Amino acid sequence: MKISTACIIAALACTLPLIAAQAYSGQPYAREARISLAQARTIALKTFPGKILKEELEKEKGGSGLRYSFDIRRGKLIHEVGVDAKTGKILENSDDSKDSD
Repeated sequence: MKISTACIIAALACTLPLIAAQAYSGQPYAREARISLAQARTIALKTFPGKILKEELEKEKGGSGLRYSFDIRRGKLIHEVGVDAKTGKILENSDDSKDSD
């Protein structure tokens, strides 16, 4: 029993920092955002339905200057969808596929 508990604790100690790093991408800007990450995901997926591959909160020109950026895959297509973090407006919806013919 002690070995199993020790293994579980060790495994959690190794994986929790990775999960936390993923969850807080863009953390320095989070206090400035008026739209939550969950709300921005919903807006982005309504704009381009699919599976989110990457998401981040970043400062960038356009809109309020703070935006959520999502890479979304649907089939072979990958779109980048940008959502203004203060207003919820779509700032970008562009084909980001690497192998577009």
